[in-house]
Amino acid sequence: MADDGVDKSRRRFLTLVTSVVGGAGAAAVAWPLGRSMAPSARAKAAGAPVEVDISKMEPGMQLTAEWRGKPVWIIRRTEEMLSALSKVREQVRDPDSEVEQQPDYAQNEYRSVKPEYLVLVGICTHLGCSPTFRPEIGPADLGADWEGGFFCPCHGSKFDLAGRVYKGVPAPTNLVVPPYQYLSDTRLLIGVSGVA
Repeated sequence: MADDGVDKSRRRFLTLVTSVVGGAGAAAVAWPLGRSMAPSARAKAAGAPVEVDISKMEPGMQLTAEWRGKPVWIIRRTEEMLSALSKVREQVRDPDSEVEQQPDYAQNEYRSVKPEYLVLVGICTHLGCSPTFRPEIGPADLGADWEGGFFCPCHGSKFDLAGRVYKGVPAPTNLVVPPYQYLSDTRLLIGVSGVA
């Protein structure tokens, strides 16, 4: 018999020790490899939600925050600004926001959760320029029918006070509404969808 004189308990012990040492070695290799594939703190911060205090915003005021390296505009619209939205309905390309550029909860006339506050990514959908906030009505350079909104000086794209693009301009679609939610009446969280 070939197994005569073999200490089976010693064989089991050596097999167990070899398995434990091999497992520890594999874990020692896998741990740094796994850590190197995780996003850096800087990358996490770049994509992290941004909390914005809107408590000091007066009607008609614009506030700019940064989320994912992009400007995000928060506009506190006045009653006049809100009423102007229906006046330009026939002049804008996508009045009902049918192109998906906003969360479902912002697919309405105001393109916002609360009509008073508008939240938009401040980048033109044409070539990525940054439009300017032009809330005044009828300035000479924008025409007598201008009811306020955003104007991109790079190529002449115009958007209303809900970020809807006018017909006949280079920008193909409305300004993007980022995911956001209200943490309270005075605090917004940009980067997380939800109605709170």
